[in-house]
Amino acid sequence: MHCPFCRNPDSRVVDSRTSDDGATIRRRRQCTACSRRFSTVETASLSVVKRSGVSEPFSRSKVISGVRKACQGRPVSDDQLAVLAQRVEDAIRQRGQAEIEAHEVGLAILQPLQDLDLVAYLRFASVYQSFESLDDFEAAIARLRAEAAGGASGV
Repeated sequence: MHCPFCRNPDSRVVDSRTSDDGATIRRRRQCTACSRRFSTVETASLSVVKRSGVSEPFSRSKVISGVRKACQGRPVSDDQLAVLAQRVEDAIRQRGQAEIEAHEVGLAILQPLQDLDLVAYLRFASVYQSFESLDDFEAAIARLRAEAAGGASGV
């Protein structure tokens, strides 16, 4: 870690603390050359492997933009989309993998989106579950109805 003041490449860690959610570590460092102190924040990297084989960093904004298309014309706010993206990232990080397939990200979006808006869920699922006919839509709707009926009677 280069010192932001004198650009010396050597520093020592004075203090380390994890964030409340445990996703980041804040380190207090001291430069060995100029003795000035500075802070760094470390997070574990999460990469998404696309169909082409190219790997890129996970991006909540990409999750939001993809889901926003499915939510077009639906009563879903930007705050709700941000929470959904956070839920997706948390679920993916809990898997404990540094790399995940792009298709798996799409599948991880399905449950939070189903909880948020059923019409948007069906739109999104039709792409990620490769719906090919009306029968696929009817089966998905029947499953959603069965889940809703099961949830209502279980209360």
